[in-house]
Amino acid sequence: MIDSYDFGKIVIDGKEHREDVIIWPDHIDYPWWRAESHNLILEDISEVIKAKPEILIVGTGYSGLMKVPEEIKESIEAQGIKVIIAQTKKACQLFNKFLSTNKKIIACLHLTC
Repeated sequence: MIDSYDFGKIVIDGKEHREDVIIWPDHIDYPWWRAESHNLILEDISEVIKAKPEILIVGTGYSGLMKVPEEIKESIEAQGIKVIIAQTKKACQLFNKFLSTNKKIIACLHLTC
């Protein structure tokens, strides 16, 4: 569960992180670095896609500056993965909401910008 989020800081299950994260069902990867910084490409989330979550939540930053090209979203959804893209504060709220559904959820969250 995400306890709190604010610009540059997220608390997950009581542990604070100050770098971008990927929240898996059983662990957290950090820092999450992207090849093109504020432009998501498939290589940035290739392991996530291989894991075949039912829902992928992408947090685009505090102000939503990280871009997720439509063709990336469509490519992922064509593999049967529901993709939700939102500013990180909203993405955190959605992640917590979906936790109660028992679906396999992975969240990739940009914490700044």
